Amino acid sequence: MSLSPRITIAIDGPAGSGKSTLGAALAERLGYTYFDSGVVYRAITWLGLRRGADVRHEPALVDLARGAELTVTRPTVEDGRQFTVTIDREDATWGIRSPEVDHNVSTVSAHPGVRLAANERLRQIAENGGVVMVGRDIGTVVLPDADFKLYLTARGEERARRRCHELRARGVSADYEAILSEMRRRDELDAGRETAPMRPAPDAIHLDSDNLTVEEEINFVLRELGAHVAHT
Repeated sequence: MSLSPRITIAIDGPAGSGKSTLGAALAERLGYTYFDSGVVYRAITWLGLRRGADVRHEPALVDLARGAELTVTRPTVEDGRQFTVTIDREDATWGIRSPEVDHNVSTVSAHPGVRLAANERLRQIAENGGVVMVGRDIGTVVLPDADFKLYLTARGEERARRRCHELRARGVSADYEAILSEMRRRDELDAGRETAPMRPAPDAIHLDSDNLTVEEEINFVLRELGAHVAHT
């Protein structure tokens, strides 16, 4: 499918709903740039933990958010990664997906100053269009004027199962019940934070991914995009 002009696509939803998988596949199908906004928050969290920062101390984390050298490129290693993340020239692709980062990223991302710094980076990435950006507040805060918005959901049990599979596929031990509990905790934090709470944009299209394959999700989105283009 070819879209002209190249538009901005925002995909939001809770952890484990399949945003990254769908976003990357959709971007490839469209010839667009794919970017997961969670990478920025995870990178700040990872760096803060590495440097012994208190994740509750906003000023230190804002300094890290503004000063860190963060790059996201196409995969440089064939180990299942969707992209390579380097932080201050160190490969942190899998480090930012660790259980420790999972546990602390919602606290870090709740800081208004951190979100402001992250949003500045994200808007620069999307300003020329041709981008599929995924996160939790892309359609509501980061790119409120995005051309097309999707809110992807899945049951907590299904999301926890997917995360277990992802970790075990990398040889990392994973406890289903612990992951499910952590996801529920993060959902509460993300939905209840004062700054940019996780919620669907009023004009977002909703998609439940529980019983769908990635190809079925892509076909759904392409149909909706076609209808969108026809009415604009």
